[in-house]
Amino acid sequence: MGDWFSKTSIDARTTMLTEPFVHDFVRANIWHFRGRDVDLLVDTGMGICPLAPQIDTPAGKPLLVVATHIHLDHVGSLHEFPLRAGPAMSAEKFDTMDEVVTYAYMFHNLDDAVSKLPAPGWKAADYRIPPAPLARTLAEGDVVDLGDRQFKVLHLPGHSPDSIALFDEADGLFFAGDAIYDGMLIDDLPDSDRVAYRRTMQRLLDLPISVGHGGHGPSFDGKRMREIASAYLRRTNGR
Repeated sequence: MGDWFSKTSIDARTTMLTEPFVHDFVRANIWHFRGRDVDLLVDTGMGICPLAPQIDTPAGKPLLVVATHIHLDHVGSLHEFPLRAGPAMSAEKFDTMDEVVTYAYMFHNLDDAVSKLPAPGWKAADYRIPPAPLARTLAEGDVVDLGDRQFKVLHLPGHSPDSIALFDEADGLFFAGDAIYDGMLIDDLPDSDRVAYRRTMQRLLDLPISVGHGGHGPSFDGKRMREIASAYLRRTNGR
């Protein structure tokens, strides 16, 4: 179902996809970035409808798909792609995609899980995420090389223990996952850690980004990212 996804061209190299009919709590951003030798896909949404047909990487050109963490709204279609990478910390869990680890169970009883049925008879209670064993694991300091662009992997825990992000040190482009985004940051999931999240925010205050593309919400510049991080630090001071 092509109309299950919306696509927005950000610039000549970057396309954002979302699933507009999914409940906004789990409506995540999917980022397709075109490199010279390799294309990059950051996160894969809920997987309710096939994502792969929506990604227009030329035939024969590798597509590296990076999951920023193992939550349901970021790994749902990961199994559709052969070149899968994700956090080393949670690598073994991608082998099973257990619904407790991914929080898929939360979607089963979510009121108004979708605003449009993807297929006749579809039920949120039947939602499952297929296993997607990783071909490559990513940890702090690793490099994702697209030929003409290199992204450094940053481990930025707090929202989840395994959260990673990709940062191009040459020009400041930042794929943030759920480490930070322009919206209400979630820090109260069973695997969230507010102390770790505060450390992440302190680190991000000094990260020289030019443009940030988060797992949710609109993109942001460095000034806005520092505002978001500072606001979180003020809000959680003493918590």
